[in-house]
Amino acid sequence: MTMTTPHFTRRFPTRAAAALTLLAIGSGTVALAQAPAVTAAHASAPALSIRQIYDLLETAGYRDIRGIERECGRYKVKARNAQDERIKLNVNAATGAVERTRAWR
Repeated sequence: MTMTTPHFTRRFPTRAAAALTLLAIGSGTVALAQAPAVTAAHASAPALSIRQIYDLLETAGYRDIRGIERECGRYKVKARNAQDERIKLNVNAATGAVERTRAWR
C-alpha cells in the first residue's frame, strides 16, 4: 500500500521556501544599505585619547583623576569634584562632554 500526499502539500514547501528566500534577500539588502551609514558616523568622530580626557577634566576643576577606562563609546572615570567628593563620571569619548556624574563610595 502506497501513500500519496495531496497535491497542495507537495508544492507548499517549494513556494514557502521561495517566498522566505525573497524576504531574506529583500531585508538583507536594506540591512546592508544601512550598515555603511552607521559605520561612517562612528568613523567621523574619532575618540579622544585618555590624556585629552584627563586634561579636559582637570581644566573643568576635577582633581585626583584616576581609573580612566574606555567602554562602549565613553570613558568611565573616577575623580574628586570641587567639593572634594569622590565621584564617578561617564565622559563621551568623541566630545569629552560629561554625560553622567554619580557618587563613588
